[in-house]
Amino acid sequence: MSHDTAADCFDLVADCRIRMATDLFTHAWDPVIVAALTAGRQRRRALRANIGGISDKALTEALHRLSSNGLIERTWFPQAPPRVDYALTPLGQTFADGPMRALADWVTKYGDELFEAQERNEPAQT
Repeated sequence: MSHDTAADCFDLVADCRIRMATDLFTHAWDPVIVAALTAGRQRRRALRANIGGISDKALTEALHRLSSNGLIERTWFPQAPPRVDYALTPLGQTFADGPMRALADWVTKYGDELFEAQERNEPAQT
């Protein structure tokens, strides 16, 4: 079944596939976790240390969202103590290699302009 993006968005804009895709960037930590997992399978503690600055609660919520969206997989190993690893799914890898790579390329090229525009438009400090 093929999908016409314009037709998909015509009837119910709120349910548009483009919105579904952009929602993957709305939570600040989700793309960061995906980027961290491009290095390979990681345990939770290592993942949190590699990211830095993320609270345990934010990590838990992000891992749940990413898993629910099919971008990461959680593997539990029944050993003492129990071990849980996280890794990108094939879908998650396409997200990292596709839209996230395109955004990274864009910000590498235009990041200075973006930063300058933000500085110009900051409210004056009093």
